[in-house]
Amino acid sequence: MATTYSSRGADPATAVPFLEQFDRVRGELPGAALTWMRDLREQGRARFAELGLPTVRNEAWKYTNLRPLDKLRFVAASEAPASVGIDWLPTVRTDGSAGPRLVFVDGRFRAELSSTAGLPAGVELLSLAAAFASHADLVGEHLGRLAAADDLPLVAFNTAFLADGAVLRVARGVSVEQPVELVFVSAGDEAQPTSFHPRTLIVAEPRSRITVVEQHVGLGAATTLVNHVAEVFVGEGATVRHYKAQREGLSAFHLSHTAATVATDAVYDNFILTTGARLSRNEVTSVLAGTNARTHVSGGYMVRGGQHVDTTTFIDHAQPNGTSREVYKGTIDDTARAVFQGRIVVRPGAQKTDGHQLNRALLLSDTAEIDAKPELEIYADDVKCSHGCTAGELDDQAMFYLRSRGIPQDEARGLLIGAFLAESLEEIAEDPIREAFQAIVANWLEKR
Repeated sequence: MATTYSSRGADPATAVPFLEQFDRVRGELPGAALTWMRDLREQGRARFAELGLPTVRNEAWKYTNLRPLDKLRFVAASEAPASVGIDWLPTVRTDGSAGPRLVFVDGRFRAELSSTAGLPAGVELLSLAAAFASHADLVGEHLGRLAAADDLPLVAFNTAFLADGAVLRVARGVSVEQPVELVFVSAGDEAQPTSFHPRTLIVAEPRSRITVVEQHVGLGAATTLVNHVAEVFVGEGATVRHYKAQREGLSAFHLSHTAATVATDAVYDNFILTTGARLSRNEVTSVLAGTNARTHVSGGYMVRGGQHVDTTTFIDHAQPNGTSREVYKGTIDDTARAVFQGRIVVRPGAQKTDGHQLNRALLLSDTAEIDAKPELEIYADDVKCSHGCTAGELDDQAMFYLRSRGIPQDEARGLLIGAFLAESLEEIAEDPIREAFQAIVANWLEKR
């Protein structure tokens, strides 16, 4: 059960340059020897050839225009120049040590920067390319089940080109105390726009517990396109906390789709902090597929200059006694633009649902803009659901209060912006990770 994509406004011509690349590299892509993977890729290729890149004529993409992608000539990662040096990697570990993590550069796994040390028995963490060889049954059972190529053009795009990514499986009853970090570095080539299509697969078996932190960063000024897809299976009574920070360079395009299914008595938390990329869109779908399931889908963003950030969410209450909470807050400066599309559906029979959605934006200039479209569809009669959506400017009285106590104007603005964003950061359940994300916010404010 997921969102569906109408073919209205499809522009198949935009797919042609990418498909020509696919036809050149299809035999080199990892997993090409597996019949089911070849079939899955061909399905993705066929659907992407039919739809092309989304256009603003489709309601789901009304406020985000991907036309700039069509004007650039991206090459796939396998055609791009190889490795680059890495002397810094982001982490949420306060002591700076390297915990369990997988690192990907331009979409490809880098073993020398990665580690699985410290993981308990029952946890498997490996690259998707390696999993095709050693865990083909696990990947074949789950890949493409939650993020189907038929439904979404960018998922189809990813499915056709996917070459590498992360596979994480936590066995029944296993709790992982330290976070697993997935670091995606975009380096690219300044002479040639480059595209990558990473895929993440997380399988948390019943009564397991895991925290995953994604970091997406960029090196240099190359123009890159990241088209990331994540599928998250949260088993009965399991807990998955899934946090992401996206701070790629201002020449980057970042498109991401996360699809999660949450079983009975299970918990899925998703939080996304966005400061980077020229254009970014984070799409999150969480389906409460079991009774007493809970999900938190929240985030924050800070954009300026000509940046464009799109947050699109879908929370599907499919069973009774489900709880969802959604808190998004963001600041928009200069001529930047933000989009928020949040949809909550309560299915027939999903009685005793408790759903809440809040979206607030702070406009820091007269030319900043936000388009917001909250949606609430209820087909059950014994539910408690609410949503709120506001956009405004900095509080003049609060500014006057701070200035009257001798605080310089820039510092006062920074204090108020930080306080505004703090409410969304409170949705991060784990203190060390919240503090790491607060540091990202503070760094952004210092550079204003």
